[in-house]
Amino acid sequence: MGSRPALEILKDRVAAKQAVGLTRRLVSVGPSCGRFVTVRGRRCLLMASNDYLGLAGHPRLSQAAQEAAASCGTGSGASRLISGTLESHVELEQAIARFKHAPAALFFPTGYMTNLGIVSTLADEGDLIVSDQLNHASLIDACRLSHAQVKVFPHGEVAKAEELLAQGPKDGVKLLVSDGVFSMDGDLAPVPELLEAARRQNALLVIDDAHATGVWGATGRGTLEHFGLEPCPEVVMAGTFSKALGGLGGFAAGAPEVIDTLVHCARSLLYSTAPPPAQAAVALAGLELVDAEPWRRKHLHALSDLLRKRLAEAGLQVACDAGPIVPVLTGRAQAALELGEGLWERGVFAPAVRPPTVPEGASRIRLTVTAAHQEEDIETAAQALVEAAREAGL
Repeated sequence: MGSRPALEILKDRVAAKQAVGLTRRLVSVGPSCGRFVTVRGRRCLLMASNDYLGLAGHPRLSQAAQEAAASCGTGSGASRLISGTLESHVELEQAIARFKHAPAALFFPTGYMTNLGIVSTLADEGDLIVSDQLNHASLIDACRLSHAQVKVFPHGEVAKAEELLAQGPKDGVKLLVSDGVFSMDGDLAPVPELLEAARRQNALLVIDDAHATGVWGATGRGTLEHFGLEPCPEVVMAGTFSKALGGLGGFAAGAPEVIDTLVHCARSLLYSTAPPPAQAAVALAGLELVDAEPWRRKHLHALSDLLRKRLAEAGLQVACDAGPIVPVLTGRAQAALELGEGLWERGVFAPAVRPPTVPEGASRIRLTVTAAHQEEDIETAAQALVEAAREAGL
């Protein structure tokens, strides 16, 4: 008797997810830059964007993209090691290094590819990676792609992380890997304590600051600045231009030895066509606007605090106490779906977040605030959420 057809097996796997409330579909939305989008024919207040500083629709970024495409074309034509390293890439990497107060930096096509490149390259066979339990999928996949031993510590438990680091090889590289801001919960990693643990164990600390760059710190430099830490050789910083900076692409910043190793060995860099010049130009403009328009960051945090205040007044549980990521926990996946639908019916778009993006029993609505919002938007979103939660029995 022959084996089952592969397509039949795939269909059954999807059906099994649908049976437990984990149906997924790509929802087409109208223009996503700014406060409003059109979803399923309804104009909705957008509360599900990572465009934290509201830069994705900024005219300076649009102008930068248009000018770069007009003068340099729409593609780079090759990988970075062949003929794809453009003057715009070099200029951007110098700007990243200055922005992050690092000796050197490297521009990647996406943030996901940045994390794949950093972790899977710096840790090889015979090395050790110690990773936070709630790290982003890109860091988890990077650990799996490396040939190193991988050990996972409970979320935020620095003592356990150091205990695992101490079990590492005497002559191998040890990496301690963590998000700077965790994307689904919005909480900050205990970066000072992680750094001290890494130093005591002669390890490198890799911090993914995707959700912190532009948002946290007095000047938007990220979690190191937020905690009053100076960049140091033991820290490898990763980040992205696709969130607060309004563009696309990722970066690594750190010691020359780290960047040189990535140039030699990071497969996600070496075997990808280099980002087009327009992408680099938009990224550079985004960095400049972080300094040129600091009011955006202040406005963002003020609105975030207001949303938390309104939800707390209504007795709703919010998973973290600061920042633009405002998760409202529902527990069950179906409850999150009902709450998301209730929001849409009231003209607010913030879809349900369910496993495997979050652990079982931790489904939620993940509201995100941006600097494009106004106070009236926050009041509208809070009222809609309270009404939809009451209707859903939450």
